[in-house]
Amino acid sequence: MKQRLSPATQQHLVLTPQLRQAIRLLQLSAAELEAEVAEAVASNPLLDWQDDGALVDPPVTAGAVPASPEPASGDIEPAPDERWETDTEQWQASGSAPAGRDDGSEVEQPDTEESLQDHLLWQLHLGHFSPRDTRIGIALIDAIDDDGYLREDLATLAASLRADIDATPAEMLPVLHRIQQFDPVGVGARDLGECLCLQLQALPADTPARALALSIAAGPLPQLPKLGIDGVSALLGCPPAAAEAAVQLLRTLDPRPGAQHGALPAGSYIRPDCVVWRQQGLWQVALAGGALPRVTIQRDYQQMIRHASSCDADYLRGHLQEARWLLKGLEARADTLLRVVRGLVREQAAFLEFGPQALRPLTLRSVAADLGLHESTVSRAIARKYVRTPRGTLALRDFFASGIGTDDGGSASSTAIQDRIRQLVAGENPRKPLSDARLADTLKAEGVPVARRTVAKYREALQIPASHERMRIG
Repeated sequence: MKQRLSPATQQHLVLTPQLRQAIRLLQLSAAELEAEVAEAVASNPLLDWQDDGALVDPPVTAGAVPASPEPASGDIEPAPDERWETDTEQWQASGSAPAGRDDGSEVEQPDTEESLQDHLLWQLHLGHFSPRDTRIGIALIDAIDDDGYLREDLATLAASLRADIDATPAEMLPVLHRIQQFDPVGVGARDLGECLCLQLQALPADTPARALALSIAAGPLPQLPKLGIDGVSALLGCPPAAAEAAVQLLRTLDPRPGAQHGALPAGSYIRPDCVVWRQQGLWQVALAGGALPRVTIQRDYQQMIRHASSCDADYLRGHLQEARWLLKGLEARADTLLRVVRGLVREQAAFLEFGPQALRPLTLRSVAADLGLHESTVSRAIARKYVRTPRGTLALRDFFASGIGTDDGGSASSTAIQDRIRQLVAGENPRKPLSDARLADTLKAEGVPVARRTVAKYREALQIPASHERMRIG
């Protein structure tokens, strides 16, 4: 006879889809979130728009972050409707704001389109990988398909890369395991079972049915449709109710984690998620208008539950629960996003003040540790998210950069070094352009010890030709 789950266990198990929805909402862009909520309102009779469907909501300030020890002279408190015009004029007057980046429009075109490979490579370069492991990681990421799977076995991949990277499958495996910890969770798996195991391992250890679900994913998963609940129960020696709970948990996981992180279609527009502006020497952080769709629960339908028939009441209760999950998920998304953006502004205030040359080295791990969040949570919070600043609309990933140690014991970000290389090349004598070696010597003289090959890599990333191609005669 099948054992029934206790009410306490059933109540705890319903948190799994709620947690899954919260994770999904967090990684959506502002435009995707609006579409997701609109679909939920259309399908759930207990949901409705607030204020006759208005999506635009005045920014909600999360707090202020000091811009400098002393308030900048001339900073005045602008009216809410004027703060962007005031700040933009101040930055443009100083020559800091890029032309055409901040036109005040509600939606803007992104500078670049980010594919799954771009997202993984960005995390790779922020990690503490050796140069050799970085090259292996690049090769592995290049072999990951759009669904997030590594379909090619390591031996075949190692053989095909032998001309460039002489690595054995045993040497590639630890790098793959680190990539499998990247966002989205489950990426880099070699089959469905491993993909689901990676997602289960990311759940809290006390998640009900997690251990049994791991056993199923690592074992009889391919035979699950044929075995059924009773067959899995007999094979693993567990009660049918426990096997059913484990299978239900598996069904909440994503079998194609990479599919949710494709490139934006050509001509797509983005909506900034947050607003950052300076007011009386402090950096203010707020949600952008429309970043948090305003939805509410229909009280009339909610009151009907008491007087409806059993069948109708169950139907309404199910939709009421879904509506409450959505509202809580939206609230959690807004809170996490504001915390992350406020932390980024606190760490990179100089970047907002002076530009890329002042960008500090910053990694996902350090931000996660500072905010008390998991690294994957921070990664989801910044994925395809944008913030409107006095320097224009920037991707949140622009606030991160790897670092190189300096002679004074500090560190300089790769973005700042690239910006300095761009400045040096722009000011060079066209008849005697600076070689990579001379650029490296100049940076060393400024206290940033970089190798010539590193300068060459940064120069190529900036799409700056070699010195002999930049030479101009006459």
